[in-house]
Amino acid sequence: MPEPRQDAFQEIRYSIAGQIAEIQLNVPEKRNRLSFLMRREIVRALRLAESDDRVSIVLISGAGPSFCAGYDLAAPRPSAEPDTAGPDGESESAYYRQRGTRPDGWVASEHFDNWTDQFARSCVRDWLTIWDLLKPVIAMVQGHCVAGGTELMSMCDISFAADDARIGYPPMRGMTTPDVPYFAWKLSMAQAKYLQLTGNSVTGAEAAQMGWISKSFAADKLREETMRELEPMSHISPALLSANKQQVNQAYELMGMRTHLQSSWQYHVLSGAVRPGADRFGAILRSDGLHAALEWRDGQFRAAGLA
Repeated sequence: MPEPRQDAFQEIRYSIAGQIAEIQLNVPEKRNRLSFLMRREIVRALRLAESDDRVSIVLISGAGPSFCAGYDLAAPRPSAEPDTAGPDGESESAYYRQRGTRPDGWVASEHFDNWTDQFARSCVRDWLTIWDLLKPVIAMVQGHCVAGGTELMSMCDISFAADDARIGYPPMRGMTTPDVPYFAWKLSMAQAKYLQLTGNSVTGAEAAQMGWISKSFAADKLREETMRELEPMSHISPALLSANKQQVNQAYELMGMRTHLQSSWQYHVLSGAVRPGADRFGAILRSDGLHAALEWRDGQFRAAGLA
């Protein structure tokens, strides 16, 4: 199978070295925020690697100083209204259709818009691709990995991070519950509640100590150490790697992990739209700008010396 041309992707890079396929998030000037387009390209690249017999394992990395700044909150959301104005005066539906950025499975309908959360449903659907993939997926994390970036990282089978990486989910302080509620499945109850209730961030070294990720390494050795781990692993039979991955997955599915993840949109819509004061962050963002909104959300934590 020939490798796709680089211009086949706009916001990621896809390459194969040895038996390792690497999907690199590639919008470093925006800290690799997860646009709808980037998410579609990640899913497409995952499927490409899964179907390529040359590939044993998949590595997800980020270009530039940060792995991922989370979901692109500046992007317009798909709407059920056909005449809603999108960028450059286009209808919003035309904007998504022409750019291929609307998530697969997004149900834009007057029957569902005001009580379901299609955004959260789309996030779970995208990242369950990693969970269901027949090949192991590994994340290599440096710099900032926040919010949606932690969802991407946490749904990977193995995660390595730089010791000084900053990993956390600050939006839970004032916006919504997670789109993909992985905390209870990646951490002990004590750590899951601490991180989800506070929205605090931890370093890569602390994340490894908590068991959130597999290992952490010195930042300047992250790629070297990650490849030292992956190169011999890539020579294990893909069939055996798959069998071992699926067996571990099955244990978590029997405990209800998939059911829990797929019901996440209910809490997301309740916390993001129904609860009193749900739009406070958005109102400040619109009236006073992002800095003011982040200060309202995170200021007290910074003043207390908490990330």
